[in-house]
Amino acid sequence: MRYLRDEPVPSAQRMVVGGALRVRREQLGMKQEEVAQLLGRSTSKVSRIESGQHQFKEEDLARFFAIYLVTDPEEQSQLRELAKQANQMPWWQPWAGVTQRHLQAVVSFEDMAQRIRSYEPQHLPGLLQTEEYARALIASGGGDARQREALVTFRMERQMRFQRAEKKLICVVDEGALMRGYGTPRIMRQQLEHLLELAVSPRYLIRIAEQGRYNVPVHIGSITIWDFSARILPTIAYQEVFDGGLVFQDEAQVDDRARAFDRLREASLSPQRSVQRLRDILKRTGR
Repeated sequence: MRYLRDEPVPSAQRMVVGGALRVRREQLGMKQEEVAQLLGRSTSKVSRIESGQHQFKEEDLARFFAIYLVTDPEEQSQLRELAKQANQMPWWQPWAGVTQRHLQAVVSFEDMAQRIRSYEPQHLPGLLQTEEYARALIASGGGDARQREALVTFRMERQMRFQRAEKKLICVVDEGALMRGYGTPRIMRQQLEHLLELAVSPRYLIRIAEQGRYNVPVHIGSITIWDFSARILPTIAYQEVFDGGLVFQDEAQVDDRARAFDRLREASLSPQRSVQRLRDILKRTGR
């Protein structure tokens, strides 16, 4: 588990490559001290590489491949590509001054993921928000007007990049978040209509956790699970907290959270009934 706050955080790509190397080492039953000796480097450097805090060099990766017996050309290519991406300037760099550091890491994971599973108990997830809803939600947190508008632009850019990619979003929407209005009734109506439009797409699976039903397991809190297409990238879980976020890469911890999310998804309304519930809420929303 890693706690991300508003201090410099490793790039998601470096965290993933480092995590993949750590898993390889553990599978071979090797300790960091042994690897450091074989590399001719310090144990602290091996530790920093595995935690994603050290920039990768081509020669470093080649030596890790030799030590860990990584002979599959596809696996080598994928790790090299991720390391290369980690050393490039990310697309969100123009917003680095207004976005929290843990959010920058989240967006990097989001870019790499093939499938995203998400639950937000307090408001709609950013990938589902209309521009006006996002603006009203961000404004409710206060702050400088220019920074708030920059965050809205950033959120819309995230959405555009997700929509262009071949990815899938499985989202549990808390009914309380739909009833908690932001902006004006008109903005909420537009947001509900937008959700109905997304719900017909096979790339968006939206299910509503009913507010009036007993024993719906919503206690898992805000959670995002990133599933990756490449076998070298394990599933990663993320839980947001007040001043940062927790990234889980340990297999047991990730599995616990994935199972908790799936229990919540199964306890929520089916996609068809969720669409009907959205229509019912839309009818009750004032103009």
